[in-house]
Amino acid sequence: MSFPRMIEARQKFNKSFLHNFKKEIRNELEKKCIGDKIKKGQRIAITAGSRGIANIPEILATVIEEVSKEGAEPFLVPSMGSHGGATPEGQIQVLESLGITEEVVGAPILSSMEVDLVGALSSGVRVYIDRNAMQSDGIIVVGRIKPHTDFKGEIESGLLKMLSIGLGKQKGAEMIHWHKYDGYHEIMPEAAQLIIEKTNVIMGLALIENAYHETVLVKALDPSEFKEEEKKLLKTAKALLPRIPFKELDVLIVEEIGKNISGVGMDTNVIGRFWMPKENDPSAPDIGKIVVLDLSQETHGNAIGIGLADLTTVRVVSKIDYNKTYVNCLTQGSCETGKIPPSMPNDRDAIATAIRISGPIEPTQARIVRIKNTQELEKIWISETLAEQIGESNSLTNNIELIGDLHEMQFDVLGTLAR
Repeated sequence: MSFPRMIEARQKFNKSFLHNFKKEIRNELEKKCIGDKIKKGQRIAITAGSRGIANIPEILATVIEEVSKEGAEPFLVPSMGSHGGATPEGQIQVLESLGITEEVVGAPILSSMEVDLVGALSSGVRVYIDRNAMQSDGIIVVGRIKPHTDFKGEIESGLLKMLSIGLGKQKGAEMIHWHKYDGYHEIMPEAAQLIIEKTNVIMGLALIENAYHETVLVKALDPSEFKEEEKKLLKTAKALLPRIPFKELDVLIVEEIGKNISGVGMDTNVIGRFWMPKENDPSAPDIGKIVVLDLSQETHGNAIGIGLADLTTVRVVSKIDYNKTYVNCLTQGSCETGKIPPSMPNDRDAIATAIRISGPIEPTQARIVRIKNTQELEKIWISETLAEQIGESNSLTNNIELIGDLHEMQFDVLGTLAR
């Protein structure tokens, strides 16, 4: 098969970011009078999630430092639902892969899957949170506000989700995921509100990133502000979300997926495929076939999201930790995200097969985009047919610069795509 010629393209996104995020964090905590909320000798639990948040070791270390200045005893609580294979050791490993260790942040990490019952919602749904957090004298929630990969709403991924799902460990996360659509849209924010009312949440630190995975905003919030402020912050986060600049593709080549990249391996807001019924993003592209070539090292074999692809490689399958993957997708309440698509011997065969099964198209004219992952979209590769669209009166492609010349895809003797 003859492959279409490809050319490198650079997308131009908003480049504003916080040059001194540590100073901004200190200012925000001072604005919310952290010194009045913490007493000397108190044990303060600080949440640490599993997402690849920019500067997260330094952000957590700064919060810990400010809490310590008040004479309190801060500690980190892994707040990631069932991630890390739903084991205390696995969740520590996830944090280590993100650069979060006791030595780096300057505080102990108390990892446990034990939870305590907070109470029940009017619907009868029982709400749980991490026992170490429950028994602390105060909880500070640190989390990134971003579009969720499973559902669309006024509140998606942020502080409320960290409280109800992250701190809920496997039991709490499973409870919300089990209710699927209603779980996300209704039960999740209600559960978070119950946790705020019944426990010792004292403050939140909301983070927003730009398309270059840089910290662009930090904002300290009182618990009473979480819900309304998250709605506003989510709009800001969505406006900064990097996207693929074409509405229709025949094939998307994704070099790697992983939990450090997205909750479902690859951001559904970018690829336009949602495992949950009734959910969609009108800004996402319509993609014929998706090919996944590899797993990220940081995902530690968790291949959740591979089921959203149409084809993959033997290399991916050989790296899968089935226990981690199955625990994650079953806790999520979806078998679909853990299904393994047909695996081809190498990259060349996987890409060729994707083109072949895309319908009656001339292979050299196929509309193809190649990305490293769904988080890094500044530099992408596009096929010749798409390159011809650059410069047309289309707002999606107005901020694209073509780099170099068109040339054929390069594979080594084993059929591995040249990176």
